[in-house]
Amino acid sequence: MKRTAVIGAGVMGETLLSGLIRAGRAVDQLVVVEKRAERAAELKEKYGVEVVADVAAAASAETVLLVVKPQDMADVLGDIAPALRRGQLLVSLAAGITTGFIESHVPDGVAVVRVMPNTPALVDEGMAAISPGTHCDAAHLAEAEELMASVGRVVHVPEKLQDAVTAISGSGPAYVFFVVEAMIEGGVHLGLPRTVAHELAVQTLFGSAMMLRETGEHPAVLREQVTSPGGTTAAALRELEVHRVRAAFLAALEAARDRSRELGS
Repeated sequence: MKRTAVIGAGVMGETLLSGLIRAGRAVDQLVVVEKRAERAAELKEKYGVEVVADVAAAASAETVLLVVKPQDMADVLGDIAPALRRGQLLVSLAAGITTGFIESHVPDGVAVVRVMPNTPALVDEGMAAISPGTHCDAAHLAEAEELMASVGRVVHVPEKLQDAVTAISGSGPAYVFFVVEAMIEGGVHLGLPRTVAHELAVQTLFGSAMMLRETGEHPAVLREQVTSPGGTTAAALRELEVHRVRAAFLAALEAARDRSRELGS
């Protein structure tokens, strides 16, 4: 089994670590790089993995997961580059950072895969899109897919579409939570107890998502099945159209895509 190093032990870094362990990855094949002593001790006690402060530990791994903030990537690459070697795989989860940028900061021949994950990975229902860099072969790409599949689903996309992926699935959970929050507040406004409004909204979201996945139907078809002529749903949807909710979502997605491009530059 290949040895894997995780650089960055924030929420997503820990999510991947725990997912890999649940998927059967042996803890002695994992190493975490974390400079904060208190956090390092917490991870070591919780998962039984080796936790080190020096990024040079990545030299002992065939695969290195870079789970750091976009603005920190250049510094991290500067620290880790002397420890890297041809044939190693770097899997980057930093929004907006291109494979070309990473390749320009590491030794020639290091394989790079760019990934856009999302937070439902915390409950093993994540959605990740992966794109290969210049030196990435089929085996490298398969390794990256296996890593991300430990916490959800994976699709392959050309790298030029990664900013669009960021806008839809990377930032997408926030849009969903925003809508559910509005539904809950609306329920309270209509007289429901907050706990009841919360359960109604969350279960409605969960059930609707399951219908989309299990039936394979276009969302417009499922929407029409709920919308009786002249009924309550039709009245509600009319208000959403009057307030241009569809257009607002499109504008939000474009703003997220543009910000992803800015981060990459």
